[in-house]
Amino acid sequence: MDERQFYNEKPETKNITLMCPACRREDSYPIRWIVRTKKNELPRGAGEEDKKRFALARSYMVRVDELVACRKCRKRFELTGQSVVLISSDVPSPNSPDFDPENFGNR
Repeated sequence: MDERQFYNEKPETKNITLMCPACRREDSYPIRWIVRTKKNELPRGAGEEDKKRFALARSYMVRVDELVACRKCRKRFELTGQSVVLISSDVPSPNSPDFDPENFGNR
């Protein structure tokens, strides 16, 4: 079974503040992502190996855009850093007793 059958996919655009390496101007750019959220239940016709893979599957986002054009100087620059971001569903809420503001997001 193909791993893509474990997820629902939808495109999403997020604005990210970036700095152009050529002109050093900071601006907000729309960056396209594909959000893959894990389905609630395993698709039909799955075998034992597919059940194991589905149990380990997690929701995540994949960046689609690799280059951005500066709005001032029009030079294109490459996006560096993470291209895949895991979406965690087990992050404690700020009202829970397990919430630690010093360590939030570092799990």
